Amino acid sequence: MTYLVISLAITFLASILPRAIPITLIKRKIKSNFIQSFLFYVPYAVIASLTFPYVLYTTGNFYISLVGATVAIILSLLKQKMVVVAIGAVVIVYILLLII
Repeated sequence: MTYLVISLAITFLASILPRAIPITLIKRKIKSNFIQSFLFYVPYAVIASLTFPYVLYTTGNFYISLVGATVAIILSLLKQKMVVVAIGAVVIVYILLLII
């Protein structure tokens, strides 16, 4: 439980601070493409890095979780909607857990 609260707090800070600091401290428009892309992608990278390890150990079976994550990645690369990706991964994991 403590790990979850700490993860949520870090995710919140990583999502809010890179966007809030430039708004409050910098009054002129940011012209650097590097800084703009950094501020845009950092929250997504932090959320992914905090979430992905947990995904692999959720079911108690690393390999089944890995298959579910792989299905989710493949569906997302095929440009499926987020609901389809989530349901597809959950259904595959559920079927594999029933089989094993």
